[in-house]
Amino acid sequence: MAEPPGPVKIGMRWIALVLSSLVAALGAIGVVWPEALLGVARHLQTPSGVYAAAALRILLGGALFLAAPVSRAPRAIRALGIFILAAGLTTPFLGTERVRGIIDWWSGQGGFLRVWAALALGLGGWLTWALLRPARGRGGEPPLGRRLDLPG
Repeated sequence: MAEPPGPVKIGMRWIALVLSSLVAALGAIGVVWPEALLGVARHLQTPSGVYAAAALRILLGGALFLAAPVSRAPRAIRALGIFILAAGLTTPFLGTERVRGIIDWWSGQGGFLRVWAALALGLGGWLTWALLRPARGRGGEPPLGRRLDLPG
């Protein structure tokens, strides 16, 4: 029988769940009101904003990686965690000028920003779904090694 997940994995699941919900919420805002999403992004054009964005990515990536075993899609969540963690580690090297250039390019794309926002909404929603309810173990058993004794 597999070892039950410890409190660290369950705690990371909740951190990943909250941050994934934030990604979905920002995506929803961007679909409905792209200018507001650009306003949020413009707050990240300062050196402290770039570091804050990097820290959030590192936290989300690490939380996804550690929470993967108690999710509905462990392999996909782990892979996304590694990708987001790597993005967070490289974010400070972009610098404020490049971030400003990216945001200016996005603001000039019109409806393209809504497509990116819809992708963020979909990804955040999927991550929330995958993390919200723990995965079933093999044979349909609950993941913590407990069996459901159903009448019948």
